[in-house]
Amino acid sequence: MIHKKNNRRDFIKKTAMVGLAAPHLAFSSTLNEPSKTESTNIRPKVLFFDVNETLLDLTAMKESVGKVLGNRNDLLPLWFTTMLQYSLVSTVGRQYNDFGIIGAAALQMVASNHGITLTEEQARESILGPIRSLPAHPEVKAALQKLKDAGYKLVSFTNSSNKGVETQFKNAGLLEYFDERLSIEDMGKFKPHTDAYDWAARKMQIKPEECLLVAAHGWDIAGAIWANWRGAFISRPGAQLYPLAEKPEIIASNLTVIADKLIALK
Repeated sequence: MIHKKNNRRDFIKKTAMVGLAAPHLAFSSTLNEPSKTESTNIRPKVLFFDVNETLLDLTAMKESVGKVLGNRNDLLPLWFTTMLQYSLVSTVGRQYNDFGIIGAAALQMVASNHGITLTEEQARESILGPIRSLPAHPEVKAALQKLKDAGYKLVSFTNSSNKGVETQFKNAGLLEYFDERLSIEDMGKFKPHTDAYDWAARKMQIKPEECLLVAAHGWDIAGAIWANWRGAFISRPGAQLYPLAEKPEIIASNLTVIADKLIALK
């Protein structure tokens, strides 16, 4: 019996070593699939777009939040990361609250930790007031139109609520560019949970590898790539890719460059 257990243990170790030394042997089922390089030369079936910061300029909201934090603009990154952290805490805990409500709660937490008194109403109004009327980044409308003219299907995909993004698009003049709007409100798990990307692909009735996400957040691009999507990263000021995730196929400073690269695909 002991001899058999040792043999089994040795076999597992050898198998693991083969997988580490020669992954193409351990995962031979993928040999007939297109390589990563080949797939990036093919047009994705649907372009998904993150909304806030990717398409919309957050300057007005940052100014509003900075004001209630006593003009402590250095606290803005901490507030955003706290908001993202607790959206994921909610997802892991199988809870759901509107992303804006989580943002207000996170703002109260940051304020309290820095000796700033902030009511729930003040926190919500500082976020929800300006976020409804954010303008699009200067190049966005023309770039979206070029993509539509080139035959691409455009879908917004956001952690914000359905009503929230509809209001944003109406005020920013973006409604006409999108074939569909998807909000994680309809499935209850925030990006970058893999289930969110899987759900969006199913909604559009396509395979994950036929999806491409355009986003200005490294965590969003990482989540999409881990869900077997393709990615295009807009390196807005202050935005960084996650070094431990594979790089997306397109990295550019604005949507115009990304649109041109996507239109060039066959």
